[in-house]
Amino acid sequence: MEEKILIVDDEEVVCHILDKRLTMEGYFCTTSNNGKEALDRFYKESFSLIISDIKMPEMNGIELLKRVKAIHPKMKMIMVTAYPEIDMAVEAMKLGAYDFLIKPVDLELVVLSVKRALESKRLEEEIEAYHNRLEELVGERTAKLQQAYRTLKKAHLDSVKVLAEAIDAKDPYTRGHSDRVKRMSLRIAEGLGLSEERLEALEYGALLHDIGKIGIKDEILQKQGPLSPEEYRIIQAHPLIGEKIVEGVEFFRDKIPMIRHHHEHYDGNGYPDGLAGEQIPLEARIITVPDAFDAMTSIRPHRKARPLQEVLEELKKFRGTQFDPQILDYFLKEKVYKLL
Repeated sequence: MEEKILIVDDEEVVCHILDKRLTMEGYFCTTSNNGKEALDRFYKESFSLIISDIKMPEMNGIELLKRVKAIHPKMKMIMVTAYPEIDMAVEAMKLGAYDFLIKPVDLELVVLSVKRALESKRLEEEIEAYHNRLEELVGERTAKLQQAYRTLKKAHLDSVKVLAEAIDAKDPYTRGHSDRVKRMSLRIAEGLGLSEERLEALEYGALLHDIGKIGIKDEILQKQGPLSPEEYRIIQAHPLIGEKIVEGVEFFRDKIPMIRHHHEHYDGNGYPDGLAGEQIPLEARIITVPDAFDAMTSIRPHRKARPLQEVLEELKKFRGTQFDPQILDYFLKEKVYKLL
């Protein structure tokens, strides 16, 4: 069956470029120049997928997303945004957008996102059909259901990775930071024997630990000199901002402690709550070590990257004060930092 895609953007040239590229992939495309016109088309026609800009006249992409989801909750929508509208992109994800892309869009990323969205849609429809006939399909379809679940989980993780990359892009000096922290955190957690379920939650939590920086002004994040006391207080608010961003999304509920507490110190002198020792969730204590290591070994606006040996000595200096001794010892003994 031919997949039909609705492209919505107030810039006709954008609609034309996306239409032309996706038509080359075998999709049938229809375009609209604002949300109101797109909604009228949606009422009258059947679409497999909607690609919509966020900032448009008459009806913006967020309102279009709300109205479409109210009528067709399972409709896949890919939102397109610019960096200054990143907070609206986060809202779109919370409202159920499948993915969001940053302008100017890379056409190959658009094609990849469309393929993933339509594959996810197909799998969801297949799973729903399986559930409707569960009794007769239990034995025969279990393997396929498991594979479909893994595929959907990967698609969800891919979307979170896109969000993590957008977070890192706020500060060009820390590009890739979230992914590096994720990889080191998982290595530590595996060594400490955490279950598969907790490892999966940690993967998302580590990727999103700095999501609150979306709410911090660029001039503070990218300041060339030392921060003032007031600017430092603003930076310290990012775990709370991060919690606010994800608290309305059920899927992220068990990741909130990692986002909120990754700057707590083992001796109780961290923030935002001054938790100490095992009061701090284990996953947050794990993230703290790679987070500090990567910060010290990265180039910052006001200093060069510090030498490895100097950073390792600095970590040891704060063993038992800033860092959980058991976690730090494992990090150093197993040379987890060599994953980078």
